[in-house]
Amino acid sequence: MTEYRSRRKVGELAPIATIDAIASVLGRYGLVIVIGWIGALKFANFEAHQIQPLVANSPFMGWLYHIFPVYTFSALLGIFEVTGAVLIAIKPLAPKLSVVGSLIAILLFIATISFLFTTPGVGEPAGGGFPAISLTGEFLLKDIPLLGLSFWTLADSLRAVERQAAAADSA
Repeated sequence: MTEYRSRRKVGELAPIATIDAIASVLGRYGLVIVIGWIGALKFANFEAHQIQPLVANSPFMGWLYHIFPVYTFSALLGIFEVTGAVLIAIKPLAPKLSVVGSLIAILLFIATISFLFTTPGVGEPAGGGFPAISLTGEFLLKDIPLLGLSFWTLADSLRAVERQAAAADSA
């Protein structure tokens, strides 16, 4: 009997639909803030040099430094990131474009997660090496849930596209 009452009280305090609405706004726009802020930092010289060891040691991206100088590559990456953030944010107005933003985010986080395996110094020698990780490793590790959130925004945007199409068909 006590278990039923405690479950009922939780539902009265915050209905699941309310929690879901709060989670979707915080998830989507939290992701927008993270990607947008980090993207804006790519226009700063210090950030361009902070990402240089990550990019330079990547077999997938290191070759880009043969084409672009460090700052130019960083600025181009910043444009890509800020564009992705804006596109994710505009889902209420343009869900199809938001799908593109989510796909950009997914590409970004797959690339940065790959740095866990390609960047020297991710394993912490004082802890015996990998799986003990350095601050660089900790910085990169957060991209795993951000990747998951990017997939969630993709699914949410695709659902919105479907609802929009269904509404247009019924009109």
